[in-house]
Amino acid sequence: MIDQLAISIAQLNPTVGDIAGNVAKLRRALAEAAEQSADLVVGTELCVAGYPPEDLVLKPAFVAACQAAVRDFARETTSGPAIIVGTPWRQDGKLYNAAALLDRGQVAALRFKSCPITASSTKSASSRPVRRPAPSPFAACASAS
Repeated sequence: MIDQLAISIAQLNPTVGDIAGNVAKLRRALAEAAEQSADLVVGTELCVAGYPPEDLVLKPAFVAACQAAVRDFARETTSGPAIIVGTPWRQDGKLYNAAALLDRGQVAALRFKSCPITASSTKSASSRPVRRPAPSPFAACASAS
């Protein structure tokens, strides 16, 4: 059982469309949090793409670049802390506003907002309720058991 969980919030003001620059900001936040013995870093919504990405998320190459950047960045989490980043994510033919848990060198979990991103939803924030996903354990939890 964990007696204490140290969480660092990464409020970084990402730049829309600057995937490499936004991941560099997240990388610095992760390093700083590691120095402060954080267990988990939490980024903002769509921090990899920049917010609000609007029509950029409708470009398959942009979404693919975001996903590749997230997978590459995940490899840097082998020694902790874990980090949650917001990113557009395409899965099963649908595009989502996702939260990706990067832990132990991989994308350990993905959670999607309740409705897929569509051309009309880039301009509005409507959503429909969905089944709540199960919790996702990460290294700080596993090491304490």
